[in-house]
Amino acid sequence: MNLPELCIRRPVMTTLIMAAIVLFGIVAHGFLPIAELPNVDFPTVEVSANLPGAGPETMAASVATPLENQFSQIAGIRKMTSVSSLGTTRITLEFELDRNIDAAALDVQTALSVAQRSLPNDMPDAPWLRKRNPANFAIFYLRLSSPSLPVSTINNYAETVLQQEVSTIDGVAQVQFWGRQRYAVRIQVDPGALAMRKLSLLEVERAVKAGNSNLATGTLKDANQEAAIKTTAALHGAAAYDRLIVAYRNGAPVRIRDIGRAIDDVDVRESSSFFGNEQGMMMAVYRQPGSNTVKIVDEIKKALPRLRLQIPAAINIEVMYDRSLGIRQSIEDVEFTLVLAACLVVLVIFMFLRNLTATLIASIALPISVIGTFSAMYLLGFSLNNLSLMALTLSVGFIVDDAIVMLENIVRHREKGLSGRQAALIGSREVGFTIVSMTVSLVAVFIPIIFMGGMVGRLLNEFALTIVAAVLASGVVSLTLTPMMCSRFIRSDTEVKHGRIYLWSEAVFNLMLSGYAMGLRWCLRHRFIVLLSFVATIVATVYLYSVIQKDFLPAEDTGRLIARTQAGDDASYDALVAYQKQVAQLATADPNIDEVLARAGGANASRTNNQGFLLMRIKSRDLRPEKDINKIVQTLRRKLNTVPGIRVFVLNPPAIRVGGRLSNADYQYTMQDLDLDKLYKWVRIMEAEIGRLPGFQDVTSDLKVTSPSVMVRIDRDRASALGVQAQAVEAVLAAAFGSRRISTIYTASSQFPVVLEVHPDHQQKISDLSRLFVPSNTGKQIRLDAVTTVSNEVAPLKISHQGQLPAVTLSFNLAPDVSLGTAIDRIRALQGRLGMPGSVATRFGGTAEAFESSLENMGLLLFMAVVVVYLVLGVLYESFIHPLTIMSGLPAAALGALLALQAFGLSLTLYSFVGIIMLVGIVKKNAIMMIDFALQAQRTEGKDPEAAIYEACLLRFRPIMMTTFAALAGSLPIAFGHGAGAEARAPLGITVVGGLAVSQLITLFLTPVIYLYLEKLRHLGRGKSDRPAPAPAPLGQPAKVGEAEAGD
Repeated sequence: MNLPELCIRRPVMTTLIMAAIVLFGIVAHGFLPIAELPNVDFPTVEVSANLPGAGPETMAASVATPLENQFSQIAGIRKMTSVSSLGTTRITLEFELDRNIDAAALDVQTALSVAQRSLPNDMPDAPWLRKRNPANFAIFYLRLSSPSLPVSTINNYAETVLQQEVSTIDGVAQVQFWGRQRYAVRIQVDPGALAMRKLSLLEVERAVKAGNSNLATGTLKDANQEAAIKTTAALHGAAAYDRLIVAYRNGAPVRIRDIGRAIDDVDVRESSSFFGNEQGMMMAVYRQPGSNTVKIVDEIKKALPRLRLQIPAAINIEVMYDRSLGIRQSIEDVEFTLVLAACLVVLVIFMFLRNLTATLIASIALPISVIGTFSAMYLLGFSLNNLSLMALTLSVGFIVDDAIVMLENIVRHREKGLSGRQAALIGSREVGFTIVSMTVSLVAVFIPIIFMGGMVGRLLNEFALTIVAAVLASGVVSLTLTPMMCSRFIRSDTEVKHGRIYLWSEAVFNLMLSGYAMGLRWCLRHRFIVLLSFVATIVATVYLYSVIQKDFLPAEDTGRLIARTQAGDDASYDALVAYQKQVAQLATADPNIDEVLARAGGANASRTNNQGFLLMRIKSRDLRPEKDINKIVQTLRRKLNTVPGIRVFVLNPPAIRVGGRLSNADYQYTMQDLDLDKLYKWVRIMEAEIGRLPGFQDVTSDLKVTSPSVMVRIDRDRASALGVQAQAVEAVLAAAFGSRRISTIYTASSQFPVVLEVHPDHQQKISDLSRLFVPSNTGKQIRLDAVTTVSNEVAPLKISHQGQLPAVTLSFNLAPDVSLGTAIDRIRALQGRLGMPGSVATRFGGTAEAFESSLENMGLLLFMAVVVVYLVLGVLYESFIHPLTIMSGLPAAALGALLALQAFGLSLTLYSFVGIIMLVGIVKKNAIMMIDFALQAQRTEGKDPEAAIYEACLLRFRPIMMTTFAALAGSLPIAFGHGAGAEARAPLGITVVGGLAVSQLITLFLTPVIYLYLEKLRHLGRGKSDRPAPAPAPLGQPAKVGEAEAGD
């Protein structure tokens, strides 16, 4: 007893099993997290180190290099990059995707402990690390500002109240702040007042350290009680430091206020955030992998009223950007597309069957399969995201195929006069193997994707497994519930009285069938012409693939844009702030922009004090005049670059950012050479030449070696004669201009630095250095210019390494009509044309690197999909030949897909390629239905191959048309949908629609011809015979008694 027969005989069991599948699916749906895309975790560890006042060269040599040497011994590092700028170094370690991030972080921490001995002793803090995922963008931004309170006060409440409360919400990974300015006491000294009292900056530093103490002082205890000892050694606030005594001169105390001042200020002045003209802070919330974005945001919003009560009323908290809104809208649009596709599929079934009962039986497989898939998604740890829902939407078009094939065959037997049960038993037995073949071979298409590694595999794994789950569910429903319902509810055609519409539609279908029969007979008579068209299809497909533009992922409207700004290498921080405000005003005035955050200065080593950042929230689609996100980017690019003195690079953040290196543009091209002169020469050449290539925009490099610097040369002979050490010279300069932290203020909730520097009025001109004095070995104060000479020079603004070698990265954007694949080809060709020396190593980085890798993987993936399908079909049919016949329609499908992309001006993206792979599984279904019935006719009725395939094509014309139109109906809403994220989904839908349309037209006539040619080849392979050998029986179907077992 086979499975369909068991279910026909036990309807209660079948019904209850289906009800259980639906029930569990509904419950599982409620537990699925909601996200934008599947989790793509890049194990990345970022190490930061600070040495205030140290130049980029010092940071690179004394901090970055020792750390890199130690990190290079860690296993599993894929890429190591570092950026050193004024006072900071940031090293990014990108690990292999299969490396556990926690274990990697532990290895990095161990390496830091070992490297600590090689680092400068005067670093205020040990280097620290943090785990991060470059692909993970913040999901929620809060704007913090106040018309009356300083930013340092906002910062204090943000760190002690908001950060701590929000971090405890389930699913929150970390909370970061932009424009952070922590409270600090700044001691600003007048060099002239110091000289008059014969004091040095080093003496001031020692006095401050000694005057602010926070040591343990013990306890007093006797037989009855115990009391803690407290002191007033700790100083709090600028007023207390103003009164601090530094030394005594002529019996009188010299206080800080006598030689300068102590002020309440902030620790880092050269970093700020603005909302219009109002300075404030931005709070960015990041989610944990696998968590529910929508739920996290809802929890934060629920907590905001309570948090507002815990901070001063003068601090405003406003939502700047909420990613959950776009995700909700995108998910809602995809769900609507899913429902619309389902309705269209049901309509197609009804148009062909013209019977409400039959339509219901075929269509019920759709909701059961989709709902049942939710259970599989929950067990596999998936989320409801754009890709998984897009997989379900696409699967709607072909998960009813199995039910259609089962239903149509049972109806055909019912119309021959058999009873409902007899028709169901015989019909299900005939097509049971066909359904298994269709299901298993469709699943086989996705096996290479499921086991694919790398970033592409991580991204598409959830997509592939979701479709596989839906297909398997539909196969189970078609072999169980569908025949059971048919045995009880399908009535004979003679029992039903049809109306005019039915009769008219039947006449139309018979006309189509007659036209097809006529065309098929012509093709079978002119087989060679049809074969030539098959060859032409292959040639055309190869040609189109070679010329079509190729890209990584389509641009998507996420409701935000960013812009990176860069002033001249000699621009001051104050000049940058002025430029930044002008750019922000222009952005705010754009009718498509809702709100703008402007950030100026360096937040870390990758951003220097001449660089800034803009976050622009875009108005919703229905409120803005321009709907196309690419056109908005181009308009802003032209508009914002009208401010003289600053360059603006406008970017639409990709759905997934690849790589840990930040740059001013979307795509990166890195050059390396040990010979710095040669490297810098070729960087300048390539930057200029790439800028002239058509379609390239915003070409820039991180080669910043012309920043103004002041060189202080020590006359060592003169210094030695006066008892001045070189270390003392550097120590004085660091104390005067390095904004060094010399002490710490401890409070109940936080710690704040005490910073020493000369008065800002004495930090402006090169002549200010001559006002400094250096202590000698004898205690005398020696003028700095007595032992040094000073000159103006240029120096690097920042220094980059990649893999411990000097590296310079070119970055560029592309015009909307130029794909990434075209750009890479043009740069490679330019490289060869210019004759770049072999010692200059080049490689693409970030998204461009991932694209090159994915392009190689995609070709292999398509090949493996075809091979796996061939292997599965060969096993099922016990034949080497028949799988080739079944797969003969694949070139037509690929041709149709490429033609559709060309017609709509779209590039071949990762999603489009997935569509082509899907077509491998969908298109062969038609051939399977033809071949199965042809083989059966040959085996059971003794017909010759031509008569058998001709009869099979006509007999299966209706289910073939039904399944094809159902698949088209399921894909059309994705191809031509609107709403949030529609632009990203469209290429996949258009690929499937184009492939189905063209392959349907071609394979209906091509497959029978290929079948006859391959049958002839099979017989020739057996040797010439007067009587052809009988066709082999597919796996699961017995051969006719007396037939020789046939296998190719």
